[in-house]
Amino acid sequence: MEPSEEPDPPAPRPGARPLLPSREFVTSRKGLLLLAEAVLSFVIFICYIASEAASFLMVPLLTFLLALGFFSVYALKINEKFKGPYWLLVDFLCCLIAAIIYFAISIAAVSKYSDRASKAAGVFGFIATVVYAVNFYMTFNELMTVLKQGDSSDAPEPQKSEEDDSDSDSD
Repeated sequence: MEPSEEPDPPAPRPGARPLLPSREFVTSRKGLLLLAEAVLSFVIFICYIASEAASFLMVPLLTFLLALGFFSVYALKINEKFKGPYWLLVDFLCCLIAAIIYFAISIAAVSKYSDRASKAAGVFGFIATVVYAVNFYMTFNELMTVLKQGDSSDAPEPQKSEEDDSDSDSD
């Protein structure tokens, strides 16, 4: 082998690396918010299991699964590969609904039930309400930016009517 020729670089090893989220996304604001939503929802779910307010445990379970789902969609860039559903709008609506429902069940858990697990679930629910509201606000701003860009690029040019093209000054 001549000294000027270098061997080919090793091919990337197959494995779980394509399934792992990128470090940039995990440390981004969106990634951290989605992780916080998942962790808080799981903690609230555990608190409701141990409390007298077990009737509320379906909300944190579903929001936990949705947060993990959205984390996977954004981390693996599935939203860029499949343009079918409008991911930002779905994320926006989920955050809005989750914030409202968490606020309502947290008030009920704190005021109606007297055990410590219900009180803890209510407090964590208020924190989750704030986290979902922040995610809702950020998603709303991103959604408005995308919609404004779409309006300016897709807007047809105004067509001139025959009266505009006419050079006559007759009345």
